[in-house]
Amino acid sequence: MNGEWFLRGRDGRLGVYQLSGDAVLCRAEREPGGPWTTPRKVGGDQELHPVLAVGQGADGYAHLVSWRPTSPGESGLVHSTHFRPHLAALDWNPIGHPRKRGGDRSGTPAVAVDAEGRAHVFVRNDGGGVHMVAQREKGGWEPWVDLRGSKVQDGLAAVTGESGRIELYAAVPDGILHWRQEKAGAEPVRTETLRTPVRPGTLYALATSPDSTTLFYTDTGGDLCAWRPGGKPVTLLPAAGSGPVSAVRCELDGHDCTLLAQRSASGRVAFAAYPSELESAGAWWTESGPRLPVDARVALATDQDDRVVAATLSPSTGALLLTRRKDEPGLALQAWRQV
Repeated sequence: MNGEWFLRGRDGRLGVYQLSGDAVLCRAEREPGGPWTTPRKVGGDQELHPVLAVGQGADGYAHLVSWRPTSPGESGLVHSTHFRPHLAALDWNPIGHPRKRGGDRSGTPAVAVDAEGRAHVFVRNDGGGVHMVAQREKGGWEPWVDLRGSKVQDGLAAVTGESGRIELYAAVPDGILHWRQEKAGAEPVRTETLRTPVRPGTLYALATSPDSTTLFYTDTGGDLCAWRPGGKPVTLLPAAGSGPVSAVRCELDGHDCTLLAQRSASGRVAFAAYPSELESAGAWWTESGPRLPVDARVALATDQDDRVVAATLSPSTGALLLTRRKDEPGLALQAWRQV
């Protein structure tokens, strides 16, 4: 999965999306802070490939993108909108292929949603560049746009800044490429290339101030780094594990902080927090919870009361574990529980 698979909906209920065979399933709180529903299929009975990208707009609506088989050796991208976690999502709607003549899957998509609620879907193309397709304001989709690039690796990171404009990060063999919308509705343009050693599949982007987004990635030496375009990357601390981090902005003891979470090498969840965009303040990992399966993913969100909630989901077992921050100073967490 790519993007925010653990979300707080418009109505305050938390929900998760998970892949299951040729379908996408959703579970959600029956009421904020209450018991959870059983998993149910999203988007109808259409058969999908085991890939999913999720993005969320300021309106709280979730936008889901996947690949579906269309004929032998051919696939197309499909999109669904989920307005409320506990309600049915719209049926999967085809949005085409970056190549006009079609083809098979070319990469894992990424999706971000602008201030007007329009989904922007990014995917690596067969030539190693990036294509984008965006929703029209009054329905339907714009034509595909070639954003170019070369030797782009899978695992794009799309993010919406506080301005409502969309940015995209992509790893290449010798660094990271960055695209940004200069104004709402405009085609994203490539702004700069950061020359840095980066492990593919470790990119995660977060809006961290009114003017900036921060990209977190692991370098080839195993350090977790933070980068804001226009500046230099900063080494935060050694990565706790091999996979990508999850991050969320939250208030801790009256301070605007960025909280990071990652499945550690020991199999538990590791947390680290620091004042947003003040990487020089330092950060350190604290582990929590039980040992998790190797394929378990970690995600962070805030609930209706703006308390941090962490979730882990294992595709092999289907087990969903949750913990919430206690109502006390610091980052004390409740006991992990299986939902």
